[in-house]
Amino acid sequence: MISERRLMDAFARMRELSGQGEGPGVYRLAFTDADWQARGYLTGLMREVGLAVREDAFGNIVGRWEGTEPSLPAVMFGSHADSVPNGGNYDGVLGILAAIETVRSLKEEGFCPEHSLEVALFMCEESSRFGAATLGSRAMLGELSAEDAKRLTDKEGLTLYEALKKRGLRPDDLGKPLYEGKVKAFFEVHIEQGKVLEHEKKTVGIVTGIAAPTRFRVKLTGSADHSGATPMALRHDAACAAAEIVLAAERLAKAEQEPPAVATVGVLEIAPGVMNVIPGDAELGVDIRSIDAATKKRVAEALSAAVSEICKRRGIAFELAPISDERPVAIRPSVLDFLEGICRGDGCSYMRLPSGAGHDAMHWAERVPTGMLFIPCRGGVSHNPNEYAAPEDIVHVTRLLEKAVREASKKSVRFV
Repeated sequence: MISERRLMDAFARMRELSGQGEGPGVYRLAFTDADWQARGYLTGLMREVGLAVREDAFGNIVGRWEGTEPSLPAVMFGSHADSVPNGGNYDGVLGILAAIETVRSLKEEGFCPEHSLEVALFMCEESSRFGAATLGSRAMLGELSAEDAKRLTDKEGLTLYEALKKRGLRPDDLGKPLYEGKVKAFFEVHIEQGKVLEHEKKTVGIVTGIAAPTRFRVKLTGSADHSGATPMALRHDAACAAAEIVLAAERLAKAEQEPPAVATVGVLEIAPGVMNVIPGDAELGVDIRSIDAATKKRVAEALSAAVSEICKRRGIAFELAPISDERPVAIRPSVLDFLEGICRGDGCSYMRLPSGAGHDAMHWAERVPTGMLFIPCRGGVSHNPNEYAAPEDIVHVTRLLEKAVREASKKSVRFV
C-alpha cells in the first residue's frame, strides 16, 4: 500500500540534500556534490526495495525488478532529482520518489509482474548548469555525443565532459545508446509547473503533448565608450541592442496563437557594468518553446532575422550560437486512453492538457508508448523555493502510477 509517511519522509530527506546558495531554495545542480549525494540516497532506496541497480556512462541509474518473463520489454518509470538554482523540492523529485514507492508497495502486496519493471533516475534534466536540458535521457538513447559534452560548459568554464570525468563516468562512450534493452512503456509523474489544474479544479492532468525548447546564445559586441563624452548618435550600445532583442522575442512569440509559442530571454549579462561607461558587450540566453515544431521553428528563424537587423542598424557585431533544438512530441492516443481509464476507474477529477515544460519523457515518447500524469502545484509556482504540492495529491498520483504500472506489466495489455 502506498505510504504517505514514507513519501513525506523521503521528500524531507531530499530537501536536506541541497547545496548552499544565496536563497532559501534547493541548490542541486547536475553533478555537484549535492546532486551526487541525492543520487546516492535514491540509489540506496532502490536497493532497499530490492531493485538490481546499474549505472550507465552518463551516470543515469536504472533499478530493475525482474519479471516472470524477463525476455519481454520492460515497463520503465521515473524522473530526475537535479534542480535549478534556488529551486523547489518537488520538480523531478516527485517522479522518482513515486516510482520507488510504487515498487515498494507492489512488492509488499506480493505482486509478480510479467514484464520486468525498471525505475530510472535521469541525470542532468535541468539546463541550469550546462545550458541544455534532459541530457541524461538523451545520453541514454544515444542522442548526446562526446563532442556535445566537450562543447557544453558551465559558468565557470568547466565542460560537461570534464564534469563527467570528475565523477568517474565515461563520456567517451557517449554517442551510442547507453540503454540496450527494450521498453514496453514509459511513465513519468510530475507537478504541472503551471496553473491550469488549479484553475480548473482538477486533481490530475493527463499530458497530451510535450513542448520542446530551441535555445541559443547571442553575443553582442559594441563599443564601451564614455557615457558623458559620446553623443547619442555616435553610440554602439550593446545593452540597447539587447533590449530590442528581448522585446522582439516577446513580440514574435505573442504573434503565434494557435498553436501558441513562448519565448524567454532568461539570461542577460551586460559588460563592463559601470555606471559611466556605455555597455560594450552583452550576452543573451534565449529559450523558445511550442508543442508544434513548425511554430517553434518559425519563431526561432524570425528572431534570428530580427537579431541581424537590429545589430546591423545599430552597428553592433553579433554571434548567434545554438545550444539545443529539441523536438516536441505528441502522446499516443492509446496511452492517453489507457491513463484516462486508470483515472476514470479511480473516480478522480482529471483533464487532458499539454505540457509547456520539457521532460525526460519527451525523448522516450518518440520511441515507445509514453505517458505523463500531472498534479497541481500551488499557485502554479515551480523552479522556486515556494514550489509546493499537497501530500494528498502526491499520494494520489503515486497510487495512479502504481495502477498504471500494475496493468502495463501484464502481457495482455498492449499499446499501439
